[in-house]
Amino acid sequence: MTCTPITSGRTPGPEWTSPTHLQDAVRTRASGGPSGRSGHRMVAWKRQLVLFGGFHESTRDYIYYNDVYSFNLDTFTWSRLSPSGAGPTPRSGCQMSVTPQGSIVVYGGYSKQRVKKDVDRGTQHSDMFLLQPEDGREGKWVWTRINPAGAKPTPRSGFAVAVTPNHQTLLFGGVCDREEEESLEGDFLNDLHFYDAAKNRWFAAQLKGPKSEKRKRRRGKTTEPESADKQECGGAGAQGPLEVVREVVTEDGTVVTIRQTLAAPGSAGRPPSDEEDSPDNASGPVVGPSPRSNAMLAVKHGRLYLYGGMFEAGDRQVTLGDLYCLDLHKMQEWTALVEMDPGAQEWLEDTDSEEDSSEGESAEGGDEDEDSGESGAEAGGALSGDTCL
Repeated sequence: MTCTPITSGRTPGPEWTSPTHLQDAVRTRASGGPSGRSGHRMVAWKRQLVLFGGFHESTRDYIYYNDVYSFNLDTFTWSRLSPSGAGPTPRSGCQMSVTPQGSIVVYGGYSKQRVKKDVDRGTQHSDMFLLQPEDGREGKWVWTRINPAGAKPTPRSGFAVAVTPNHQTLLFGGVCDREEEESLEGDFLNDLHFYDAAKNRWFAAQLKGPKSEKRKRRRGKTTEPESADKQECGGAGAQGPLEVVREVVTEDGTVVTIRQTLAAPGSAGRPPSDEEDSPDNASGPVVGPSPRSNAMLAVKHGRLYLYGGMFEAGDRQVTLGDLYCLDLHKMQEWTALVEMDPGAQEWLEDTDSEEDSSEGESAEGGDEDEDSGESGAEAGGALSGDTCL
């Protein structure tokens, strides 16, 4: 893959235009709004919708934005805001949320710039800014750069965001791209982070794991001290996070391998128990969303719901359709509501390789009809070798 077609989160999304509103059966259109774009972010602030950033890409060029607009929900009019202070650089796909104090937080995002002809270089931002209304000045805003403490997320793009009932911001997954001049590879993530605006601090989520009070203790078994990272799987000798490998077989027989690294369950420093060393724990299936970007989050009644997303396997982009739930009050384990269906996986790949392969097969099979069976078998074997990972 080349860097040129890469956009924020790898999916540019639909073009966005000014909204229309039906009032008293008369169709009205708000003017003075932002230009058409995708990858922007928008939040509801009092009786306004505040929009920031995004990008627009055409066949010849692209542009990233860092402008701010407000849409008044009473008058249905747009206005462009001009905050004072040093704000974020142009970007798309950032985190944008409203704090309990009435400020707007902007974190991270993605942008790219052209370093030479037909070669672009992307940037995954990890800075954070606060957009606040100025005291006593109606319609006036100010940008302030902040530096939160705690366990900050690693730089990434394509992460999902939601807000908890106690007004903390959730961040899940995403992809960390490693770009070279003519190639792009990504490490997909499935970690979960909380941002507490009142404390201006990041927290890495730690799942406690399922309750095991009813399980019988295994006595007389000698075990070595374990780290918190291996308590859930119960494996011997493992000192790092648990890595789960899943193989998904698609309808055409293609095997896609998904590697999932799970964070340590339970709180740090919790001593291991005999129950956690039982064979039941060691052999039990690990439930949780696999690494992905562009998933969607929603919170309802203290439960976090996660649906879909995508990941890359080689040159393939695989689209997911699974659904998970996490009780934010208990923070024990993910529950799979709709599991990943191997037969329903979708992917996007370069059509040029398919056309070249088809032309090659036609050329080989068009020489002699009597060799068509043998040529077809050879072509089929070559295709299987190209698509299996």
